[in-house]
Amino acid sequence: MTELTGSPQERAFLIGVEPKGPASFAGDEYWPVRESLAELERLAHTAGMIVVGYEVQQLVHPHPATFIGPGKARGVKARVKETAANVVLFDDELSPRHQRELEEIFGDEVKLLDRTALILDIFAQHANTREGTLQVELAQYEYRLPRLTRAWTHLARQAGGRAGGAQGSVGVRGPGEAQLETDRRMIRRRITHLKQELEKVRAHRKRHRMRRRRAGMPTVALVGYTNAGKSTLLNALAGADVLVADQLFATLDPTTRRVELPGGGTTLFTDTVGFIQKLPTQLVAAFHATLEEVTEADLLVHVMDITHPQVMRQAEAVRGTLERLNATHKPKIDVLNKIDLLPASEEVPIAKREFPEAVEISALTGEGLGRLLRQVEEILEAQMAQIDVLIPYDQGELVDLFHRRGLIEKEEHTEYGTHISGLIPRELAGHFREAKRLAQKS
Repeated sequence: MTELTGSPQERAFLIGVEPKGPASFAGDEYWPVRESLAELERLAHTAGMIVVGYEVQQLVHPHPATFIGPGKARGVKARVKETAANVVLFDDELSPRHQRELEEIFGDEVKLLDRTALILDIFAQHANTREGTLQVELAQYEYRLPRLTRAWTHLARQAGGRAGGAQGSVGVRGPGEAQLETDRRMIRRRITHLKQELEKVRAHRKRHRMRRRRAGMPTVALVGYTNAGKSTLLNALAGADVLVADQLFATLDPTTRRVELPGGGTTLFTDTVGFIQKLPTQLVAAFHATLEEVTEADLLVHVMDITHPQVMRQAEAVRGTLERLNATHKPKIDVLNKIDLLPASEEVPIAKREFPEAVEISALTGEGLGRLLRQVEEILEAQMAQIDVLIPYDQGELVDLFHRRGLIEKEEHTEYGTHISGLIPRELAGHFREAKRLAQKS
């Protein structure tokens, strides 16, 4: 574990857990602990911290009170003092009870954070739009509510100072349960308000998507692990100006740009928020409106960093998140990015072996982008069927379906119904053929 350079205010000490034996808490996305800690170090760096040390604990099961066990916790406390750390970062999400017990051990001089709280802090720093700040603030409060036991200064700082959300801290400094209940009620009210505001955002996004559909614009969503190069790719394809930085979650708010295809057609590419292992459930829920750009897209382009030593585990984490979004049925192109950084070697990278049909590109140099766009064009055309249909006025839901999922070339209202011609996904074409037969019989 390398110590990061620079002089940020917070000095972080990392704690990772290595499952021992038939551990039930590792999950399908388990990474080797040192590799996961290396990613946690990058997250800490992104949040402006310097990492001064780390500790690994082997466990069959998490300790019910302190996660790593009280003896280990006291040993870590001594190490924290030796390294002058003022932040302790756990690589796994802590339960409210773990948080309370560990705070008693480490005391008020040390801030205790888990991976979820750290990611929330990073999202708070990088949210630059009203939609982003609403989503981050909602995730913060849903994480915070069951953990109200003392002043959560890092969350107050996020919501108030960085994300522009809540006004001031609602952390607990008072003596009793009455204050706790007051704070809980305040947070529940704020959560309700944020959900209402985000529902407006969701409706606004839906209207935008319907307008794009009416304009005959298929959509492509760029998905992938954070820092895989999605923003660089969008910039290269569309001449966009999306922020590009060598750090995790450099861009948070989705960006959509028009891209010309080789055959002369046009499509819309959306750069979505990057995924990560152990992605907090609060973020998936809070960013539902944004992530609908993935679920509503006609095609997914999964961007992978071919040079990353954990590229296969990153790909598995992306697949897991797509499953949580119910988006694994979508047509998908696998893309191996950053081929310009591959060392001159005859050894075939594991990602090439595991994804033999993937398109190899360099978003930075432009190599392979023409092949990628041709494949995008082929898939978009193959999954659409040309139809010309007269929809009776009593079947208005089919007109709405055509607007939402189809590409309308011509639409007119006749004496007998709505006459529409255009392209529709092949799996939906049968609905409209039946409508046409009914109209002919009448």
